[in-house]
Amino acid sequence: MRKKSKQELFWEGNFGDEYISRNEELKLISSNISLFSKILNKTIGIRSVIEFGANIGLNLIAMKNLIPNIEIAGVEINDKAFDGLKEIKNIKAYHSSIQVFNPTERYDLCFTKGVLIHINPDELNYVYDLLYKTSKKYILIAEYYNPSPVDISYRGHKGFLFKRDFAGEILDKYPKLKLVDYGFVYHRDNNFPQDDINWFLFEKD
Repeated sequence: MRKKSKQELFWEGNFGDEYISRNEELKLISSNISLFSKILNKTIGIRSVIEFGANIGLNLIAMKNLIPNIEIAGVEINDKAFDGLKEIKNIKAYHSSIQVFNPTERYDLCFTKGVLIHINPDELNYVYDLLYKTSKKYILIAEYYNPSPVDISYRGHKGFLFKRDFAGEILDKYPKLKLVDYGFVYHRDNNFPQDDINWFLFEKD
């Protein structure tokens, strides 16, 4: 039987609960709408989307604001966050760690936002495979970037936040993927700040 990583246990517990209270402000939805409008403008024919590590679903709510008829799905490990996620109308909500999630459907767009940075580096390849095999056409990652892997102290905890070139690793692993676009959103943006997020949009050949 697979043993859960310390990162999974971390986000299942109290720290994951506390993350919700820090990130449930409505202003985050408007910032997310701004971010995803730029990204979705680079896509064609998005009718379904799944988010791995969806928390309470603020990213998916933003997607629904931009494409009202889009089919949405989310995977979330934390009990409290999952309770909020499943309350979103017409969502397919899965209560699971993404490291063991076994998808039964494929989606036009698969994405993570602030999630790969918290995955045990030894299990990143599984998550990359999950993104790739679950996607019909597009993959989006919005994470912290660093040219080489580095472990950053996260609110006083070590071993729970990792910066690296996630996009480069994905491109190396799947040579047929095309990099469609990428960008950065500064935390001091005057209108729609994000947490210094670097985003990368890929398209399957």
